[in-house]
This record gives sequence, structure tokens and C-alpha cells, in this order.
Amino acid sequence: MSDHLLKQHRDAIDGIDVQVLDLLNQRASHARAIGEIKGGGVVYRPEREAQVLRRIRSLNQGPLSSESVARLFREVMSECLALERPLSIAYLGPEGTFTQLAAIKHFGHAARTVACASVDEAFRLVEARTLDYVVAPVENSTEGAVGRTLDLMLASSLKICGEVVLRIHHHLLRRAEDAEAPVRRVYAHAQALAQCHEWLNKNLPDVERVSVASNAEAARLAGVEPGVAAIAGQAAAERYQLIKVAERIEDEPNNTTRFLVLGHQDVGPTGEDKTSLIVAAPNRAGALYTLLAPIAANGVSMTKLESRPARAGLWEYVYFIDIEGHQSDVNVVAALEALKASAAFVKILGSYPLAVI
Repeated sequence: MSDHLLKQHRDAIDGIDVQVLDLLNQRASHARAIGEIKGGGVVYRPEREAQVLRRIRSLNQGPLSSESVARLFREVMSECLALERPLSIAYLGPEGTFTQLAAIKHFGHAARTVACASVDEAFRLVEARTLDYVVAPVENSTEGAVGRTLDLMLASSLKICGEVVLRIHHHLLRRAEDAEAPVRRVYAHAQALAQCHEWLNKNLPDVERVSVASNAEAARLAGVEPGVAAIAGQAAAERYQLIKVAERIEDEPNNTTRFLVLGHQDVGPTGEDKTSLIVAAPNRAGALYTLLAPIAANGVSMTKLESRPARAGLWEYVYFIDIEGHQSDVNVVAALEALKASAAFVKILGSYPLAVI
């Protein structure tokens, strides 16, 4: 009886697979037709994709989780978009960095991710339109803002098109043949070393810690140097064929990094959006209040405030601000107009959908 029931379920799955395949190709045909109608214009619409994913999540009745369903549809949309033209995404390399994982999470596996030697290079390639978008880390829940990304946005013409939130798990990685040998050096990005500071103090207190350009670079070095270890994620472990000698060594269990997606386009409203801007005020008493007052007076919620040296003079600062809403929303328009009247400098970095997955 159990074999008969098993066959029934397997036959049903085979039949459903045929239907799913047919529907996927129907969807792809419509996506390709839309591309032809647009005639080679902008193929990626962040607002449209966010709306589709939110709709799918709201319609989901299980047993698959809404997160799982959203990830599946993210890949479907990625493949359909590639029928028009695969997107090229710049990120801080080498392969296996968390930034590459963030790019894949946002754009899907059909996008072409391109490793860059620095965040600066990634910005330059997109500014020159050699590549389509750049994904860059902007803040970590443990270590705070990523200063270089903030500084680049101050000078760049690129606009924020989206955000990615990625849970960060760090592992101590080594070559299999070194697994039992003493560790003489640990490589990692400076942020990773800081995020694992207490674990290292407890478990490897006398081991040299060396900061490198990325965790993936640390993993690459650990793959070729005997007696060393790297702090990196699962993708880097797989890419450089390392084993995990200690898992999830980050000090903060909810360690999360937020990444921004930047390109050349303005993004339309979705109803669940965020706007990022840079402002500066004259250097006088109450200057910060004059920046924040228009935001509060117009009922706009501020979700982030970060100061950075303005590089224009000693003790001069600019402020990076995130607010809820789209720059076309009535209350946000009023807040921005009042802000421009009182601030010495205002640059809108972009309005974009809140992260969906």
C-alpha cells in the first residue's frame, strides 16, 4: 500500500512539474515581449520587482515559507530579465565575499557579478557605464557605518536603486591538511576582525591578526599559506576549498550587514520606500536641529543619521540621513523643500524600495 501511495505522489509531482515548466516559459515569453516593446531601454525596474515579490509573499499560503517563495521568484525574474540582457554587477572581490552574496541575493544568479579590487573601482566602472550596477556595504549592525562607501556616495553621480540586508556568519577556515596544526596568523577584513574580536581574544589570544582587503582574499591566502587561518563565510570556504575548524564565531549573534545597490536610474514609488540624502549645515549653534526639524515637522520618520568629515575644512561635517517614504510622497516633498531652504547643502542619493528578501 505504501509503494502505491508513493507512486501516486510522485506521478502527481511529475505532472505538476510539466505544468510549472510550461508556465515558466509562458512567463519568460511575456518578459521577452516586454523587452521588445521597451526597445532596448532600461531592463531592470527595482520598483516593479519589489511589487511582484511583495505580492507573491502576500498570496503565499504555504507550506513553503514566504521567504522561500520570494527567493524562488527572485530567481525566476532573474532568468527572465536575462532574456533581454544579463545585468552586470560590480562588487568588492575576489569571488566569495559577502558583497557578492548580497549581489546574488538581490539580482539572482542570472546576473553577471564582476569582482573588483576595491569599492572605488566598482563605483568607477559603473559611473563609466562599463557595468550596470554596484553593490557596496554601507553599515553593519555590530561595527556601524562603512566609511569608504559613504565617502564615495558624497562625490559620485550614482543613485541608490535598492538595498540588501544580509545575515553575516563568520567561520574560521583552514586547509584540511593544517586542521590540527597550531594557527600562527589569522587573515580577515578589518570589519570581520572587529566582529570576531572577543572570540579571537578567548580562543586565539596570542595569534597575529592581519587585515586584508576582503574576507574572500583572506580565504585565498589561507588556501596557499601553511599554518594560517582565515575568517570568512561559507561561500569563500567552498570557493577556496577550505574546511571550517570553528563555525559562527561572530561575537554578535544577530550580526547583519546592509548593502546598497547603485546605478544611474531614478526609481518609482512602491508604497514601502526609503529615501537617502546627504546634508550639511552652517557651522553654528543649533545647526543639527535646523536639519532635523523639517523632517519631524512634516511627519517623516528618520531611520538613520550618520556624520562624516566633510573634507572641506577642519571640524566640518556632513550628515547621511535615511528617511521613510519616497521623494515624490507629499510629506517627503514638503520636508525636503524645507530642508533645502535651511541647509547649506542637500544631495538626494535616491529613493528605493525597502528590502523584500
